[in-house]
Amino acid sequence: MERLQKVLAQAGVASRRKAETLIVDGKVKVNGQVVTELGTKVSRADRVEVQGVELVKEQFVYYLLYKPRGYISTVSDEKGRKTVLDLLPMIEERIFPVGRLDFDTSGVIIMTNDGDFSYLMTHPKFGIQKKYVAKVKGIPEREALKKLERGIELDDGITAPARVKMQSFDKKTGTALVEITIQEGRNRQVRRMFDAIGCPVQKLRRESFAMLTTYGLNAGEARELTTHEVKQLRVLAETGKIG
Repeated sequence: MERLQKVLAQAGVASRRKAETLIVDGKVKVNGQVVTELGTKVSRADRVEVQGVELVKEQFVYYLLYKPRGYISTVSDEKGRKTVLDLLPMIEERIFPVGRLDFDTSGVIIMTNDGDFSYLMTHPKFGIQKKYVAKVKGIPEREALKKLERGIELDDGITAPARVKMQSFDKKTGTALVEITIQEGRNRQVRRMFDAIGCPVQKLRRESFAMLTTYGLNAGEARELTTHEVKQLRVLAETGKIG
């Protein structure tokens, strides 16, 4: 279920603010009834009309993108930086990224136009796991890694338990490769977690999103998710098990 004004905006009818005005002015009907209350939620099964014209529903699409560094995970940027949409000019649907990878982080990201699916994939209560490999400055002590595993205090609260594994370290350069799996998606979370133990991230890559990896893709390339993969992800969110 999505808020009516968001559905109108995603369909390209108007901006979110203009869509709210259309609703309040009584120019929107849902299943034949005029709706004037902001916040009304609708599903794809509902028939929505704007000034007598029925809304055309887009088919849902789902893509796995290997995001390179140097792109932001939004649909537009006021500073004129390159976005993940610049990597997918061939896709006609109004897609958006599921969650975010920051400008300097590469790896797996899902692109879709399905808001309900995006919610299942990103809300922490559904426990979708994301695995990262971080190259960090310094060689974390075992106790520091244990702190990351148990949950560490950040400025927006304690993180949920994580799985952490030292992959390798180089005493000569004073750096280490650490694998970390989390099920949250706070802003720059992995980088802030390593900052909290005194080992700032030099390079970060998301290796997997649930069972999805970038296998077979080069940086900047994408592929459509199979129907089975989409079903697996939904079942995983709803039951905690791969379907």
